[in-house]
Amino acid sequence: MQQETLEKVKDTIVDETTSILDFTFVFSDEISITVRGLLFVVVALLVTSFILNLIRKFITRKMPNNDKLKFVSVFGYIRWIVFLIIFLIAMHTSGVNVTAVFAASAALLIGVGLALQTLFQDIFSGIIILVDQSVHVGDIIELEGKVGRVLDIRLRTTRAVTIDNKVLVIPNHLYLTNILFNWTENGTETRESVDVGVAYGSDVQLVKKILLEVAEAQPTVLENPAPVVLFTDFADSSLNFKVAFTLNNSFEVRFTQSNIRFEIDKAFRENNITIPFPQRDVHMFSEK
Repeated sequence: MQQETLEKVKDTIVDETTSILDFTFVFSDEISITVRGLLFVVVALLVTSFILNLIRKFITRKMPNNDKLKFVSVFGYIRWIVFLIIFLIAMHTSGVNVTAVFAASAALLIGVGLALQTLFQDIFSGIIILVDQSVHVGDIIELEGKVGRVLDIRLRTTRAVTIDNKVLVIPNHLYLTNILFNWTENGTETRESVDVGVAYGSDVQLVKKILLEVAEAQPTVLENPAPVVLFTDFADSSLNFKVAFTLNNSFEVRFTQSNIRFEIDKAFRENNITIPFPQRDVHMFSEK
């Protein structure tokens, strides 16, 4: 008697479980899926995630840290593409009419595609940056007049910090549509300059000597290569000079330029050298 009761309970549990697994979610006449199908899709995605993690660990086990971070970034988006493919295959295997799903959501997919156009441009640009290695973490870059030190390169955006400690979040597609200046592509040393004009009649050799002394006295200016002075132009109101110098930390170039300008002004005053300003002579005639 007890055995028969256990058998009945067992059969009841099996029937109820089967009934639950066969319960069907109907979204339309052509689109429906059972609980069994949903579980199959979930299991398929979990197995895929486990396998992808094993593949990622196997490939990156001997990579340097920098290359590993880049690979993980790219692999993250490949992972989502694989998930999408497995999801569609699992849905089709579960009996879902995938074609009908696409047909029913065609308008939505077109709208989403248009909305995500810039996102895909950012991702494509991010892949180019990571593979081409035109920009590295720590580089000083200038884009659209903004200068920053690169903190992090991701597939969609690049994060950089400015000299004012403000974070720039740069969409990667801007690298393809704008001219990018990488200040440190050839190393940390960069050539900078300060322009100044003096009045006509000034001793140009004395001006050159002062400019060199001021630049060489700056602790941030490198001794090799040594600063140089260029006589750049005979302008309308001034004789124009450029003092060029080399820095090892161009990220703080404006502080060095400011210090040099202060010292130039002081030295010119001490040596009676005038920095002119534009002047115009206006002649007035009266008609009689």
